Amino acid sequence: MLIGVPKEIKNHEYRVGLTPISVREAVRNGHKVWVQSNAGGGIGASDADYTAAGGEIVKSAEDIFAKADMIVKVKEPQAGERAMLREGQILYTYLHLAPDPEQTKDLVKSGAVCIAYETVTAARGGLPLLAPMSQVAGRMSVQSGAHCLEKAQGGRGMLLGGVPGVSPAKVVILGGGVVGTNAAAIAIGMGADVTIIERSTDRMEELVARFGISTKTLYSTQGAIEDECATADLVIGGVLIPGAAAPKLVTRKMLKDWKPGSVFVDVAIDQGGCAETSKATTHADPTYIVDGVIHYCVANMPGGVARTSTFALNNVTLPFALAIANKGWKKALADDVHLKNGLNVALGKVTYKAVADDLGYAYVAADKVTAG
Repeated sequence: MLIGVPKEIKNHEYRVGLTPISVREAVRNGHKVWVQSNAGGGIGASDADYTAAGGEIVKSAEDIFAKADMIVKVKEPQAGERAMLREGQILYTYLHLAPDPEQTKDLVKSGAVCIAYETVTAARGGLPLLAPMSQVAGRMSVQSGAHCLEKAQGGRGMLLGGVPGVSPAKVVILGGGVVGTNAAAIAIGMGADVTIIERSTDRMEELVARFGISTKTLYSTQGAIEDECATADLVIGGVLIPGAAAPKLVTRKMLKDWKPGSVFVDVAIDQGGCAETSKATTHADPTYIVDGVIHYCVANMPGGVARTSTFALNNVTLPFALAIANKGWKKALADDVHLKNGLNVALGKVTYKAVADDLGYAYVAADKVTAG
């Protein structure tokens, strides 16, 4: 199979679909890999590194999209990239389709086979291809939020951990999953006063066992969210419904009760955000203010630490990429129900129910597509 790795073109996106080590593995499995020139520059991987791994450097993305059997990326294809997709071509990347009707429409029209990292599952539960980026984003959310709290950034002028004799900042984390757990780890390490709002009692017990009783947990109700956020200095949104649009836990009305200069970091923005006031921003222009509350809603937060993120991502995406290349997409998906759960769009059909429901498409089960 010819595997193509184009350079990412989303604003300030420095990650790359395959590292040189991953390219070497694909070549050892008998595949050809074309890598766009300077695709790995953001992680410190040169064209020479890819050539040494057995890859071939190609100048243009157009050549890669025109010839490759499978495109391996990191972020969702931008409009120009979607226009180059062709029927039956495999696209393996993050998609986050539920809040993105334009992308979904283009992918359906293309006839491509689109496998989304964020909905691939695991036998032990969870979303293994999303988890490492959720870990990164959760940790980054605290350092980004702490920076936004500085007065020069428009914040309240607070040091997250305070100092002796001065109270630390109060951090409220919505959701105790992978994002929330990693955010809590960093916030606690920086000395903040941390409260995690979570709806699973089992998960709350796990969080207390991990962080100790000094970290507060509250059962998620609208009242608890309203009360805790109103007294917070930094709120981090880390809720997730796999493949579906994020629930709007924070309303516009609630912001009027928040502290002026407080900060809201919405890690759920890839799935549309968990606040009514959330809109995607970029690393170039990461924040905006609504009712005195600073919103940080960068849709590709891990791209800011591209080297760490890319290697962490390849650790989990490479085995599935090799399975697809070695077996072909139909057999690979038929053999692995967890990889099959990653199929969102294929041959003009929407094959992930949450996406179909959110965007008004007829849902076609992945089994019907793979059996054809």
